[in-house]
Amino acid sequence: MKGRSLLPLAIALCALPAAYAQTSAGQMKPVAYQVVDGNKVDNNTLQGWRTWRALACERCHGAKQEGLVGPSLVDAFKTLDKNEFHRTVFGGRVDKGMPDFSSSTMMQKNWENLYAYLKGRSDGKINPGDLQAIDAK
Repeated sequence: MKGRSLLPLAIALCALPAAYAQTSAGQMKPVAYQVVDGNKVDNNTLQGWRTWRALACERCHGAKQEGLVGPSLVDAFKTLDKNEFHRTVFGGRVDKGMPDFSSSTMMQKNWENLYAYLKGRSDGKINPGDLQAIDAK
């Protein structure tokens, strides 16, 4: 009987979003991304990937986000929370070569989507390379 009482909990846990981010208060909150087959993602995450491509972030962080001149974001996103990511993209780290994207309308609209995309890459759920919408034919 005990096994049956755990089944609803197991089903509920499987339905949760794929990742979590730690808040500055140490609490965990969901990072919204959905991925199927490694390269099909929800529309918001797709917008995050498009932002990555449009702003040419691969010039410094590499096409696979594993680092180049800039650090590996696959590694960084193991611990980087949304607040620190926001501070970095909207303030830059000029002394380290990271530009300030606060004047970018695309970044203003999509920074959370970009965070979700990079978190999915770091979690190993999203494959490097081109992405498409989950519902694409």
